[in-house]
Formats: sequence, structure tokens, C-alpha cells
Amino acid sequence: MVNGEDALFDLEPANAAEPGFAALCELPLEELISADWAEALRPVESQLRETLSFVAGRSSNGAHVLPGPTNLLRAFKQPLADVKVLILGQDPYPTPGHAIGLSFAVSRPTRPIPRSLANIYRELHDDLGLPPRVHGDLSAWTEQGVLLLNRVLSVEAGNAGSHRGKGWEAVTTAAVTAVANRTDGAGRQRPLVAILWGKDAQSVTPLLDGAPSIASVHPSPLSASRGFFGSKPFSRTNELLVGMGAEPIDWELPVL
Repeated sequence: MVNGEDALFDLEPANAAEPGFAALCELPLEELISADWAEALRPVESQLRETLSFVAGRSSNGAHVLPGPTNLLRAFKQPLADVKVLILGQDPYPTPGHAIGLSFAVSRPTRPIPRSLANIYRELHDDLGLPPRVHGDLSAWTEQGVLLLNRVLSVEAGNAGSHRGKGWEAVTTAAVTAVANRTDGAGRQRPLVAILWGKDAQSVTPLLDGAPSIASVHPSPLSASRGFFGSKPFSRTNELLVGMGAEPIDWELPVL
């Protein structure tokens, strides 16, 4: 997720030691993402590879594409089978060093954290009494089955929304559909709660196959005071999970 007001535009050079985007185009799907995600996204593999080729082309032409290649598909590294909460963002933060391939999250050294994330922390405190953190690394949530997925998985530095309409939407539509359509051995829908902040996120509601969702305005400073604050998404999500027989999420993040 990002809106323009979150960007600092402190452009820095890409990490020269990181493998290039072109290398991703050549790897088997199972080496790019987890095995069950590879199976789920097989029907859109051609669109995924076309989009990876677009990203590689932009990078080879001098564009600073974010996040870097090792984090581009990070949301799909955690097993699909483990997902029980979906938090859907828009596209990555366009400030170099911020995007880590997980919606709303930033790299641990990033200071200050983006204002939308600061508002998420404020609501987390108001909802559950958990203290805000000085870092914005949300990976501890993903380890418990929270899928932090952006609708669009890449962006160019300093240019929010620059990779919308370039093919990612077909991939992430398939991803949301796959999450919603999982069933257990008895054919029952696996537990899932979707947290949908803003109209872009709420547009996937028809894909959720009846799974419960918690919707509000976006946590951006431009809209948070119009319904995000006080929406209690974290406690409500846990109540829904428990009602479905699933373990709740421990939303508290490590201090460091």
C-alpha cells in the first residue's frame, strides 16, 4: 500500500549486490514462491511472467523498481495453506529502502515510519492496548498466517502507482480467489477474515466467496479520521477467527 503523502522521495541507489529482475523470469514457479502458491497461481503463470518481464525491462532501462528482486514476490513465500487473515494494500511505497514486499510494512531501519502505518499502530493501541513500535516490520504477523498482499507488487521510485495496469492485478485477483476458495478435507471453507481498508481493497469483496470481511476507509492521513479510527479491525478479526475455530492472531510486534 502507498499513497503519495507517505513517500519521502529520498532516492538512493539500488543494491548492486542484489540479483537482477531478469533472473526471476527464468526461474521455475516453485523457486519463486511456495509450492502451494505455485500450484494456485499456475493458471496465471503466463500473466505473471509477462509482468516480471515488464518489470525487468523497466529496470534494464534505468528505472529504479521497488521492492528489490528478492522481495518482489515475498507475500507468496509463506504457505497459502497457512493464511487465515488477508490485509490487502494498493502498491508498494515508492521510497527506496521502504518496500519489503508486504503491504503496509517497511524495512526495519526505516525512520520515520509512513503515516498510514503510524495510524495503523494508533488504532492497534486504541483497539487492543498494544504499544506502537518505532519500526514498521510486520513480518511477525505473516508468520501467524496474515497475508500482507498489495494489489500491485511493484512501483518505480518516486512515482506511486506507476505499475498499475501492467499485469499484477490478474495475478493478485487469482491470489485472493485462491485464498478464499481453500477447503478442508470435508469440503468446508478454511477460516479466513479479510481486512479491507479503502475502496481499492474493498473492490475484491466479490472474490471472497462469502468469507467475512472488515471494511473501513483507508488509514491514510487523508481519510483515517473518517472511519478508520475506532473501527477495531484487530479485535474484530480475532473474534471472527475464534468463531470459526481458528487461533486468533497475536498482533503485538517485537520491540526491535
